[in-house]
Amino acid sequence: MLKKHFSYMFIAVLSVVFVVEMNAFTEEPSATTTLRMHVPLIGEDAPAFTAETTEGTINFPNDYKGKWVIFFSHPADFTPVCTTEFMTFATMMPEFEALNCKLLGLSIDSIYSHIAWLRTIREKIEYKGMKNVDITFPVIADLKMEVAKKYGMLQPSASDTKAVRAVFFIDPDSKIRALIYYPLSNGRNFQEIKRLLMAMQTADANKVATPADWQPGDDVIVPPPGSCGVAKERMEKKDKDVKYFDWFFCLKKLPIGMAPPTQKKQ
Repeated sequence: MLKKHFSYMFIAVLSVVFVVEMNAFTEEPSATTTLRMHVPLIGEDAPAFTAETTEGTINFPNDYKGKWVIFFSHPADFTPVCTTEFMTFATMMPEFEALNCKLLGLSIDSIYSHIAWLRTIREKIEYKGMKNVDITFPVIADLKMEVAKKYGMLQPSASDTKAVRAVFFIDPDSKIRALIYYPLSNGRNFQEIKRLLMAMQTADANKVATPADWQPGDDVIVPPPGSCGVAKERMEKKDKDVKYFDWFFCLKKLPIGMAPPTQKKQ
């Protein structure tokens, strides 16, 4: 009787194992598993890739060494929100160029779709006084989603076939310095994108920080001291160009010539 009981148990365990193994082969993998995405974080190297674009083949980041890059994705060609964004970026392109910054776009569409859409924008679309807009920055054709996956631009809860509105700020050393994600339904704030770029350039060039809502020309933050001795010395030997509120919170104006190009005073 005991042997018979163990036989039934053994058969039951085998059945469970068989069902689990069959499910492993037959069950469709989830979108999350299939995409195998990675979101590169601040301070990490920007993932490298080679891609076809509307301006030819690029090798990233090697082709952009020594430049800042704003690398952004959009959900799809021939969509209204993306159209307004591309027109805005193209119109502001000289402002970004003046800041030693290149623009690079991406969507999960073909080169031919990109070309047709960009031609349509130039020939037919008018928005906020912008018309006959030529989009000359490269737009990556990422039909296989290879680049989008490397940058976490696909988010399955939003869509597993369209990229969300991601923005990556990549510095001249090819490091990720900032990233912003917007949902599919809402266009980006391009003045904020430019402001953040200038804030990071200002902080890098002058070893300072920028406060909330900082705009070019505003006071910057003097980094707080790292020891009690330095904190005491700061408050005893005050610099006439610094506004002292307490040892940890001090503001100052930057000298002329110590800021990104469009921030310099005439």
